Amino acid sequence: MAETIIKVDLKQSAYENDKIHNRWHPDIPMAATVKPGDDFIIECIDWTGGQIANNDDASDVRDVDLTQVHFLSGPVGVEGAEPGDLLVVDILDIGTFEDSQWGFNGFFSKQNGGGFLTEHFPEAQKSIWDFNGMFTKSRHIPRVEFAGLIHPGLIGCLPSAEMLAEWNKREQELVDTDPDRVPPLAAMPYEDTAHMGRMNADEAKVAAAEAARTVPPREHGGNCDIKDLSRGSKVYFPVYVDGGGLSVGDLHFSQGDGEITFCGAIEMAGWIHLRVNLVKDGMKKYGVKNPIFKPSPITPKYDDYLIFEGISVDEQGKQHYLDVNVAYRQACLNAIEYMTKFGYSKAQAYALLGCAPVQGHISGVVDIPNACATLWLPTDIFDFDIQPNAEGPKIEVDGSVDVPLAPDL
Repeated sequence: MAETIIKVDLKQSAYENDKIHNRWHPDIPMAATVKPGDDFIIECIDWTGGQIANNDDASDVRDVDLTQVHFLSGPVGVEGAEPGDLLVVDILDIGTFEDSQWGFNGFFSKQNGGGFLTEHFPEAQKSIWDFNGMFTKSRHIPRVEFAGLIHPGLIGCLPSAEMLAEWNKREQELVDTDPDRVPPLAAMPYEDTAHMGRMNADEAKVAAAEAARTVPPREHGGNCDIKDLSRGSKVYFPVYVDGGGLSVGDLHFSQGDGEITFCGAIEMAGWIHLRVNLVKDGMKKYGVKNPIFKPSPITPKYDDYLIFEGISVDEQGKQHYLDVNVAYRQACLNAIEYMTKFGYSKAQAYALLGCAPVQGHISGVVDIPNACATLWLPTDIFDFDIQPNAEGPKIEVDGSVDVPLAPDL
């Protein structure tokens, strides 16, 4: 049996656990040390540190303190890892806690984080998802059930001091272009809610003032939210500090490509079983500056999709030049509008696209002026026929049709 090198207590505050941190900084002490070839288990709390409850009230999502996130387990040092190496991480297994068989999906208010479609969904809402083995369904979005592809939304290594300085410089320059924007253009260092792991109090206070927030992905990995990074995946992380400093958290039971609601996956607490190895001088040998990975060989098998297209023309009819962001937003909005014809509210449809195993594709970026992005919605997750036909959208249950679904979340 693999050793559990980091354990968590879901009833305990994350700030009481010195093997957890919520910022990136090169001086955060290692919470544990392993050798190349070792495999081990790490337990993780949910990314908010338990701020969201299993109930029908979205006020906790509305009031969530996003300056605290993400809470990560680690860092784990690997003996012999040096800057310039590649840290090879095999995800051997990943799962839920027996006494925590549920997760949540939500979208934050525009005033507090927002999301990909925040202009259309400015108010906080949430859905709760119950787990049944590898399957999940929600009382808030009825008539769907699907298999989860559990994965870490956030995994990466500690940055060097030089890299941290570069992150802060370039992100502050971006914020300065529109400092009053809501939501802001980037999440800058904020020491008041920083948890610096095993740093002593005096060092932590100084380091927290420059420590990077965990919100975006960066060169070291971080919050990439890649749904195919599940059991059987292999990741090659650039190493920037001695020991590597591998940290992981933000576990997802399931997620759609793009995690479009921001808190768009089915967020959960759980555990992950990892194995580590090293490729010495691997960054130079292979020309790596960002992580590369091999996807999981175990994926939910959905073969039938409805594919929604979007182009670089926004909701106001303005033409953009090869803008993939605009095109994918349009694909999402087109899928949401379609699903409302079957009785779902727009909020339910939006939530479902964030957490169901939908695929997002950049389908074309050369045909000026329109990029083409597509959203692939698996039809088998519904317990009724959602495909177009000559009779129009119908839902049949026990011989009746047009059965109303749940109201807005």
